Amino acid sequence: MKPEFENILLVKNEEKKRFEIEYNGHFAFIDCKETSQQIALIHTEAEPELAGTGAAAAVVEKTLMYIEESGKKLLPFCPYVFAFIRKNPDWKRIVDERFEGYDKI
Repeated sequence: MKPEFENILLVKNEEKKRFEIEYNGHFAFIDCKETSQQIALIHTEAEPELAGTGAAAAVVEKTLMYIEESGKKLLPFCPYVFAFIRKNPDWKRIVDERFEGYDKI
């Protein structure tokens, strides 16, 4: 994660069912669905003003930290999150082994 994102707070926006960070007045977020044991990450997006800043990667990494701290398992349906975990395989530790693409990570 780029240093400029390290101190930005991750917000779990219950109303919009997403995790989000705000940087310079713009948002990067991940849509999610949650059960008592799992969090499914569906779609990652950053506003166009954040293109190339690393905001999308920052919101993913912060969300993965949140999931790990919660003790829940991850279902990485979002292709961006899936690719992030492939590039950072240590995060596979929080992926639910029952996830259909688990062996492709």
